[in-house]
Order: sequence, then C-alpha cells, then structure tokens
Amino acid sequence: MRRTVSAFMRLELSGPTRLLLSAAVARPAAPIEETLSLRHDGRVLPVRELVDLHGARVHVADADAGDLDIEYAAIVDGVVAPAPVDELDLVRYLRPSRYCESDILTPTARVEFRGLHGRELLDAVTEWVAEHLDYVPGSSLPTDGAVRTLLNRQGVCRDYAHLSIALLRALDVPARMVSVYAPGLRPMDFHAVAEAHLDGVWQVVDATRLAPRGTLLRIATGRDAADTAFLTTHHTDIGLVSLDVTAEVDDLPVEDPHALARLG
Repeated sequence: MRRTVSAFMRLELSGPTRLLLSAAVARPAAPIEETLSLRHDGRVLPVRELVDLHGARVHVADADAGDLDIEYAAIVDGVVAPAPVDELDLVRYLRPSRYCESDILTPTARVEFRGLHGRELLDAVTEWVAEHLDYVPGSSLPTDGAVRTLLNRQGVCRDYAHLSIALLRALDVPARMVSVYAPGLRPMDFHAVAEAHLDGVWQVVDATRLAPRGTLLRIATGRDAADTAFLTTHHTDIGLVSLDVTAEVDDLPVEDPHALARLG
C-alpha cells in the first residue's frame, strides 16, 4: 500500500512566535520521500525535530511577525507493525483527561452498554456515537470536550473521537486519540480517530465513518486533542490564512464498519 500525503498552511504572525508543528508522519513509518519547508516572508526558517514516546514528530521553529508558509509532503510505502502496547499506556489511557471526561460519563456508559465486553463493546460504542451525533462542520468550539459534545449532539471528527474515548475509558477500556492523514476523507482535512486496546492490540474506532480505517496514517497519539493538535503556538496571536491537506492511497478499499482495523 502506497500513501501520498501533504499539508500546506499559510499563517500570519502578529509578533515573535514559537510554533510546534505536528504534521509529519509518525515513526516508525519510513517515508520513501519526505519534504518539510517553512518560509518566513520568503526566507527559509530553521526547524528542529522532537520525537515523543509514541513516535510523533514535533517540529519546532521560532519566527518574528510576518507571513509564514509551511509545506509538508511524504510518500509512505507499505505498512508498519502494530503499535507496541506498554503497561503504562494502559494506565494512562484509562484516566479522565481534559477533553475526555470519562468520570462524568461513567453512569451513562454503564447504563447504555451494560453487559458488553470486548469487540461487542467497541462495535456498540461506535454505533451509539454515530447515532447520537450529527457531523456538522463549525458546530463545536476548540474547548469542547466529550460532555459538551454529547449535550450538543453534534460536532466534527475530534468531537466524535473524544466522546468515543470517554465512553470506553468509563468502561475500563484503555482508549486514546490519534491525528491521522485519511485517504478517502471528504472534505479533505486532518482527521482524528480513537484507538482502543483490545486483545493486546490498539484497534481504530471511528464513529464518523468518513474514511477507510485501514488506510489511515498516524501523525500524533495522545490523551486527547491537547496532545495531538497539528499546530500549537506560543507568545503571540496568529491567523490561519489557508490550510490545504491531501491524502491518497494507490488502492482505496471499501470500508467494512464491523471489521477490526489498526493503524499501519
């Protein structure tokens, strides 16, 4: 399987800014071709790379006021082995987090999914979130978590992922959030899904059903959107002038919503 991905961003910086960009394909995937370019008012901006515990690559750059163009592109051939399972992860991803308030949603989860376990539970949570939310671009705020999403009954991919994660954690299933490139996604953008630990493997949970899970390409992994944002800035305000994301695969499969899938 060959996947070709890219991201272009144009930013307006109002003053000195530190940028943390999370748009590169995560390790251990090994792109056969990859480019990253940051140009500040037409001049190349130096960047340095940090790698987190799940292989996410964060590119850090400092820039003054002005216009900044960010371009990333990669071609990835083949798939990688299943993500390793660490015992500490199974503890970390059972805890409530900023956007996944599993403690608050525990009574709801226990009533709605009483008696379900394993694969049956994953399927039921996916179906329930899909049925209870409407996908409405622009309907949620960056500060919305799973509880507010459930109350509003609408959201975008990050909101679907947050609610799925919170419900699974409330039922003692370790779950985490992953930002991905998603071939087949319409409209094209960065995408967010959940991963749930089942039988020793991290399985993809995506109640939006907007893209085939088997083609997704990992960018960043964490507790929730606080750990997986594609861009974080410090010290000043910025304006996102434009964003263009592409993700293609040589053979786009037909999605089977009831099959297990993992990120590779």
